[in-house]
This record gives sequence, C-alpha cells and structure tokens, in this order.
Amino acid sequence: MAIDERKFRILQAIIDDYILTAIPVGSRTISKKYETSLSSATIRNEMSDLEELGYLDQPHVSAGRVPSPKAYRLYVDQLLRQGKIKALNQESIRAHFHDRARQMEDVIGHAAQVLSSLTHYTALVMSPKGAELRIRNVQLVPVSSTSALVVIVTDRGIMRDAVIRVGEGMDADALYAISRMLTERLSGHILSEARQLLMTGLEETTYKQQLITEISDFINEVEKQNATGKLAVGGSSNILNFPEYSDVEKAKNFLAVLEAKDKLLQLLEQNMEMAVTVRIGPETGIPELSDCSLVTASYRLGNQTQGTIGVIGPTRMHYSQVLGILTGMGEQLSHLLQQDKE
Repeated sequence: MAIDERKFRILQAIIDDYILTAIPVGSRTISKKYETSLSSATIRNEMSDLEELGYLDQPHVSAGRVPSPKAYRLYVDQLLRQGKIKALNQESIRAHFHDRARQMEDVIGHAAQVLSSLTHYTALVMSPKGAELRIRNVQLVPVSSTSALVVIVTDRGIMRDAVIRVGEGMDADALYAISRMLTERLSGHILSEARQLLMTGLEETTYKQQLITEISDFINEVEKQNATGKLAVGGSSNILNFPEYSDVEKAKNFLAVLEAKDKLLQLLEQNMEMAVTVRIGPETGIPELSDCSLVTASYRLGNQTQGTIGVIGPTRMHYSQVLGILTGMGEQLSHLLQQDKE
C-alpha cells in the first residue's frame, strides 16, 4: 500500500533522526525538529498508521518508534528513484590511493581499509572474478638440488609462486636459461594458452618433461584460483561501535560471518551487473546479519571483468552517504586498475 506525502515526510524524519541517534523517535521530536507546522497529536496519528502499515516498530510500550526493514527499503528505493546519489569523496579517495601499490591484491586490500575509514562501517572489496590474466614473465630460482621456486608475474600485477620438482643437475644457470625461454614463449598469453603451449610446443625441447609438467600444473592451479574472486575485509571491528552490537553474542556471530567469508562472497557475486544494490535486514538471507544492511556497488577492470565493493552496517546506516561513497570508490577503483593494466 502506498503512503501519502505527509506520511512519507514523517517516516523520512524518523529514519533520519534514528540514523543519527539510535534512540527511538517520538512525535514531539518530529514536531520540534522536522515538521514544525504539524502538532504532536497529528504526528502521533500518522505514526500510528505507519506502524499498522508495517513501517514502524515500537520497542517498548512507552518508547518512541524505530524504522522497520520495510521502512528502510522504501527510503532507499526513493533515494534511487529520485537519482539523488552522487559520487562523493573523490578527492579523499584519490588522496588515499596516491601512494598505491602496483599489485592488484594490494590495491584491493587497501581499498577495503579506505572504504571502512570513509564510511566507519565494515567494508568488503571483492577482486574481479574470472579476469583473463596474461603472463608477463616466469622465473625459476633454485631451492635445492632437486627443487626450484617458480614465480609467475601477470599483467594485473598478481604474482604467484610455488616450489616444484626439477631434475638432477639443474643449477642456477640452467634454471635462468629456462626462465628466459619460458618468458619469451609465454609472455602476453593468457593462462590457458600458456598451458597449451607448454604441453605442445615445448615438449620436444631438451628440457625434462617433468619440469614442464610441474610448471603446467602450477599454471592450472593459478587459473583455478583466479576463477573465484578474492574478498578483502576492512574495519571488521567497526560494528562494535554501534549500540545495536553491544551484545557480545550478537557481535561474535557477526564477526564469525566475516571470518568465514563464503556467505559474503556469494552475496557479492549476486547481481554483479547492477551498479548498486541494497539489501536491508532479512534481505541478506544471512540470519547473523538480520539487523544489518549490505550496500554494494560494482567496478570494472577493462570492458568485461567486474568486481564488487560493499559496506555492512546497522540498518540505520547513512544510506545516501554510503551510496555516494561507494559510487565514488567504484569509479576510482576502475580508473586505478585500468591504469595498472596499461
């Protein structure tokens, strides 16, 4: 059921006040601070109607009202419908990233810290899923007489390494020569192409097949890891600053979800093509987050691959501010990673 303009103004005032104070809002507060032309009695009647419609809850008989998840949903939908979300804090975000690391994983981790610092909530940043990594160079470093450290550096700045077995007599000079040959052959190729080249074009060389197979298996493992987005979390303890999470058991359950990460990754992977999404309370589908909202925005790495950034906080979060910061962060992250690619 749609509500009229006056009811929506009163509901918006209640939401704005509760976001700031975390204290149930009464009719006198609304009449003094927001709707000075309306009497307390009129506001009480409207609040009673809003409660019957499911937009307000009353924690205690003598207390004021607090917004329900249904109220926040209406509030956020109205923000998005009116197009009031603008990218905020662009200069601040650029300043935070000025001395950035070149590796994508460092950038992603740093972005989570910046986002939590700007919003004061818990921040989530998921790296692009399924990006087609291209090999930049391959290095083999001797570890023992029968093993070596293989290091693969990609065009995204991602570096992976593992210890592999090598044949007897493979000294540092021999491994250096193999490294040069592998870099010349594989540089510029995506991981799947590189594996194919290893298993076909190189198998007739004088280098032992075992070494080639070990490197191929390692590239295959890197490709599998890259198929799943990595999740960086910033400001995990920020939730403890809000009175809603003063209960120790409630806070422990929240932190357990952050530590496990799998449920959060599933949420972030949903609706990745959407510019922004807002899940309020039970809409997250995670019982431990039933009193929280998750706001997400997307960013791009090139024309196809895509990642997600998000913020988790109490349902009374500053939605317009958070949406603005996320929009700005998404734009800056897309620009930053595109520069790293070039």
